[in-house]
Amino acid sequence: MKDTKTEMKQGITLHSIPTNKFKTNLYAVFLATPLSKETVTQNALITAVLRRGTGNIPSQELISKKLEEMYGASFDCGIEKTGDNQIIKFYLETISEDFLPEKEELSKKCIEILMDIIFNPLREGNGFKQEYVESEKKNLKQIIESKIDNKRVYALERCIEEMFKGEPYGLYRFGYTEDLETITPQNLYEAYEKLISECKIDIFVSGTEGDAKIKQWIQENPEIAKLKERKPNYVVNSEQNNVREPMEAKVVEEHREVGQGNLVIGLDVNSNNKKAKFITSVYNAILGGGANSKLFQNVREKESLAYTAGSTYRRQKNVIFIRCGIEIANYKKALETIKGQLEQIKNGEFSEQDITNAKQLIMESIQGIEAEQDSEITYYYGQELSDTFTSLENYIENIHSVTKQEVEELAKGISINTIYFLRD
Repeated sequence: MKDTKTEMKQGITLHSIPTNKFKTNLYAVFLATPLSKETVTQNALITAVLRRGTGNIPSQELISKKLEEMYGASFDCGIEKTGDNQIIKFYLETISEDFLPEKEELSKKCIEILMDIIFNPLREGNGFKQEYVESEKKNLKQIIESKIDNKRVYALERCIEEMFKGEPYGLYRFGYTEDLETITPQNLYEAYEKLISECKIDIFVSGTEGDAKIKQWIQENPEIAKLKERKPNYVVNSEQNNVREPMEAKVVEEHREVGQGNLVIGLDVNSNNKKAKFITSVYNAILGGGANSKLFQNVREKESLAYTAGSTYRRQKNVIFIRCGIEIANYKKALETIKGQLEQIKNGEFSEQDITNAKQLIMESIQGIEAEQDSEITYYYGQELSDTFTSLENYIENIHSVTKQEVEELAKGISINTIYFLRD
């Protein structure tokens, strides 16, 4: 697996990932822009409006019909929060031309439709089509208001909000209902034009098509041709940029109608070690990465204090989130047990077998990256946003090289930032 990069214009990069492991070609375009309270809701709405129609294909129904004619090609788009960036994502997947009954330039058609959706939106006067904007405002309002429905996800989002209060990463990726009220088709289109002229644009192609042919089609595409060069406005994701001074832990309890408590603990990883992301990956796997982890074995199995117990590492912000679903009455004991596990790792009370199990878990995850085209693209895009490059082979080597002493040393610098508890 190899990502070949071509800077088509300053701030606009084409990535080619040639592979013959799949019967499909996948095309993806990512627009990266800094998270901001002023634009977060607008950008989420722009994403939804763009899929409704283009200058050449004016409705979602006609777009779907075009895709169906292209051997059932599929399109999707969405919005993500990666580090301090808001990422607008577009995907189009189709069967590889090698498997077509007759020779035709299917990839070129896919590229044309994808670029049309993103860069040639349907306009009405000096704005977006009003019907589409009003419809998608209602849909987005419903998405924002329904975040409470999944209590486990809601608890994590609230912990992030409290942990990063006043910082870009604390913003909700879909925005806020109060911001929808002032959005019009005209000012939304102005926001779109500003976004397109300033954001970092990355175009990914994964599949069997020849590099030269794809590059030519993309570079000659009229929507790409009209894009201007830019010094892209985005935030580089770097672990070293996200080392924070230890502080007294913030404790937040929120009362809702819930049948089960959701405990989320945000940990700061305070390390300047150049291998920190690899050491932290191993640390996280030991702490809460699977069935052999400290949290699973002690909080869930041994003490029976949790229905679920685990942890995840968010490399872009150098933080770990511990997540447990517990009986509300077990809160204090569960918290004490979790803190005990953190202390044990700091004190070196874990074995070489724990290290081995953790590395094996990470290896399985890395091997899964090459099993799906979108996982490959996501991996390389993460590298692009961090302005570094680590091949999968190097990543594996770095994980294998992590020692027990390094994990113990890193653990000494890990501190609790926020304890969030969703209860009745």
